[in-house]
Amino acid sequence: MVRTPLTPEERERGERLGRLLREARGGRSMPEIAAAAGVSAETLRKIETGRAPTPAFFTVAALARALGLSLDTLAQWCGPAAAATGHPENGGGKLPVVAA
Repeated sequence: MVRTPLTPEERERGERLGRLLREARGGRSMPEIAAAAGVSAETLRKIETGRAPTPAFFTVAALARALGLSLDTLAQWCGPAAAATGHPENGGGKLPVVAA
């Protein structure tokens, strides 16, 4: 199976997701968050560094839950409109977190 190359927008969205996850993780370790989400630390590392810019939905949802982020927050900060609208992520806005 040949995978279609990612568009620049898809790569950028993956980079935004990685930055959001790193920021939300704060001082917690990668293995700690990965274990809480039920994914490998290597998978989390790849997502955070943009090497896996299009992770599976359930992987993203599990990471969001482990980090106390809502899926709405992920969509706002990582969706296609975030880069074009000067979203708070671009200006150092504060992450809203949900109760874990």
